[in-house]
Amino acid sequence: MKATCWMGRNTVEVRNVPDPGIVNARDAVVRVTSTAICGSDLHLYDGYVPTMKKGDILGHEFMGEVVEVGPQVRNLRVGDRVVVPFPIACGNCLSCQNGMYSVCENSNPNAGVAERLMGHSPAGIFGYSHMLGGYAGGQAEYARVPFADVGPIKVEDGLPDEKVLFLSDILPTGWMGAEMCDIKPGDVIAIWGAGPVGQLAAVSARLMGAERVICIDRLPYRLHHAERAGAETLNYEEVDVLEALQDMTAGRGPDACIDAVGMEAHHGNPAMYAYDRTKQATRLETDRPYALRQAILACRNGGTVSVIGVYGGFVDKFPMGAIMNRSLTLRAGQCHVQRYMRPLMDRIRHGDIDPSFVISHRMRLEDAPHAYEMFKNKENECNKVVLTT
Repeated sequence: MKATCWMGRNTVEVRNVPDPGIVNARDAVVRVTSTAICGSDLHLYDGYVPTMKKGDILGHEFMGEVVEVGPQVRNLRVGDRVVVPFPIACGNCLSCQNGMYSVCENSNPNAGVAERLMGHSPAGIFGYSHMLGGYAGGQAEYARVPFADVGPIKVEDGLPDEKVLFLSDILPTGWMGAEMCDIKPGDVIAIWGAGPVGQLAAVSARLMGAERVICIDRLPYRLHHAERAGAETLNYEEVDVLEALQDMTAGRGPDACIDAVGMEAHHGNPAMYAYDRTKQATRLETDRPYALRQAILACRNGGTVSVIGVYGGFVDKFPMGAIMNRSLTLRAGQCHVQRYMRPLMDRIRHGDIDPSFVISHRMRLEDAPHAYEMFKNKENECNKVVLTT
């Protein structure tokens, strides 16, 4: 089969690789019909996530048709259309039983590697390094899906791929980011990053009752998408974000702030950007946390900072004093996708939300190398790429 393979920093190739098969009785094999490139895939592409190996198959946002099931998978049949969540979860451990699927205790066979960096291991993730399981991803013609009796959700009506594909990651991630803000009527929510996750977090916050949502970015086309999602916008290259948010909230600050950027933040302060880039390049810190620092400083006293942008390791100049002295709540997590798939599917079906508005480019799987380069460099107003096989 053809698959998008990581071949080193800033290099992916579509290669012929062996077809996947059933390894465990709870496995399924899915013929991928649609898959997407996620902003967090760029962290792999840029070489900032450790334990990648040449030839690893990328991709954690995918859906398709079941072509084979293991003997213990009784909820799926050959021919079913399914969306596959990016965290791999057993469904039986304490974390899964509490709905915290992205920290499943049993799905990462390389848990010891993650424990050395993080203390405890999160769940395995499709196509996202050997530290997180070494699982082959879904930017391929076929994918093996472990614990298929827990993860995939069937699409039993005529909803097209583009309406439901993002149940695999970015729609539940945006929803969880807003949910962690404990939004109340009248709240003002500020979101750093107006990429697809930030855009869907904005939609989610409005559906949860936020009175105002403010998205912060530097790219006009992404800010335009955020406006379509019902948000006000700030271009951080044109305004002082902290001052602007103070002005927009009568000096109080947003009730909650969402970091939808993560480890590779760009920002308008040249000195701090140079500082973080230098420390990241020399591995004295692994992540550039400028957006997170700013979100903490902007949030009102007693407010909440929700972190859904991906971080890989360690950050410098973290404003812990602001969190402690100002009674801020910091909440974070890879999305527990399985928890949200069914209710969000119902919202899509009822017309409350159509996440396909984030798609800017539709390409073939064999075009993945060009798509990665275009997405990384923000060429042709590239907001979200969907690849079909």
